[in-house]
Amino acid sequence: MKLEEDLDQAVESMIIAIKGSKVYRKYMAVLATVKQQPELKRQIDEYRRKNFEMQSDKDIAFERIEQFEREYADFRENTLVSDFLAAELALCRMIQQINLHVTEELNFE
Repeated sequence: MKLEEDLDQAVESMIIAIKGSKVYRKYMAVLATVKQQPELKRQIDEYRRKNFEMQSDKDIAFERIEQFEREYADFRENTLVSDFLAAELALCRMIQQINLHVTEELNFE
């Protein structure tokens, strides 16, 4: 049980460190601003959903990607939208790097 408690404590410490990071604080600040505009938040969520679905499609045509980019070009020029998406991407990359580091150190294949 001691080992599990130590692991739980280490995870809690990592969560505290992540929450204290500049990347996470920036994400939370931009998210709070976005949430003040419910319609914009809805549009961002729709954009993210469509983007995820498109990226998950193994048989996606290049033309469909170009169409999606054209369709949302003006939307992404909105400073708040671009700031949110950049902050979200930075946080996702940080979490991916943490996961990769842990996986590599554990020789997990």
